[in-house]
Amino acid sequence: MHVKVFRNDIIDGLQKSSSIIPTKTGAAFLRTLWIEAKNGSLRIFSTDSSLEFTGEYNAIIEDEGLVGVQGKNFHELIRKLPSGEIGMRLDPTTGNLIITQGSKKYKLPTSDKSWFQNFSSFPDSGVVVWSGDFLQELIDRVTYCISDEDTMQAMACMYLKPENVESKVEICGLNGHQFALAAFLNDDIYGMLPGEGILIQKKYVSELKKWLTADEIELAISQKRLFFRGTEKKETFSLPLSYYQYPDYSSFVSKLSQNDTSVLSISREELSDALNRVAIFNTDTNRCAYFQFETAGELSLRSQGQESGEASEILIAEYSGNLHQIAFPTKDIIDILGHFNSEKVTLTLTGSEGPCGITGSDDPDYVVIIMPMKIVEETYYNEESIS
Repeated sequence: MHVKVFRNDIIDGLQKSSSIIPTKTGAAFLRTLWIEAKNGSLRIFSTDSSLEFTGEYNAIIEDEGLVGVQGKNFHELIRKLPSGEIGMRLDPTTGNLIITQGSKKYKLPTSDKSWFQNFSSFPDSGVVVWSGDFLQELIDRVTYCISDEDTMQAMACMYLKPENVESKVEICGLNGHQFALAAFLNDDIYGMLPGEGILIQKKYVSELKKWLTADEIELAISQKRLFFRGTEKKETFSLPLSYYQYPDYSSFVSKLSQNDTSVLSISREELSDALNRVAIFNTDTNRCAYFQFETAGELSLRSQGQESGEASEILIAEYSGNLHQIAFPTKDIIDILGHFNSEKVTLTLTGSEGPCGITGSDDPDYVVIIMPMKIVEETYYNEESIS
């Protein structure tokens, strides 16, 4: 193999490809980044055995071929080189990859070609064009509610499913104590999804977000994988689908529509600022904010800790209902509020130990459900689970 390529033409692709390669652990073949010179272009391949990345870039091909190199080292070397043309050639005597730029010369050992495995091909049919920045926004709105524990199976996954309403798609995340649900209308996405929906593990969603840009993307589904590709067809990112049984979330979402709920409407910014202050007084054993509804038009916020002291604030709010007090994990509520754009948020409370739904008028088709802390004694709380 012998190629010439400009550093700036491949550096972004190298960063994306090397990001999914294991750093030190794992088999050596998984730490390998593959470079192929063929048909007038340079192709880059990398995988961690689950995720797959391929990129195709402009290059001058002197001699075609395929080589594998230690991915992290190769990326670091190219990243630290200045802009300009880079030469790469395989030394048939030593088997090393020789990299040159001007007077600079480097040698990298190569991997056994038998390690290379064919990558999954982007499907020829059923391709949908979608907005990359819109997908990024959806990911941001639900992934913080997904469990970080792989052992949680479906709860460690982002779930997309076509709703019974035509063209409506729901995307959600659940960790047992919090649930985020966003919905959007898209005929093409609705049509491509299987009726039971698809599950993507959170760790793969995080890597997908690194690859996404604000540009449009092409999306396709095979029996086992989900594929993403730039509209220029130069880079492809694919990930495996999971096949766990996702919980039926309609059971607890429907509780928000019952007639006996209590409703709190309040300024999102004022509530968030107050919670950030009272959070200072939380401790490991007392990590919640205490919401009290005693005076019309007011919300009383309180938190306390045996060693930290006590905080209380009064906020202007609109409230209707029979619930007098409820407790929430302070940091969780702050995090949730940060994912809304609305000036005012509405908390629909189904009971002191029932699910609480949070919505905003400027955040249509978006609801986050959080479970309150069970008040055992005045200063001791236990976290409830969504059921």
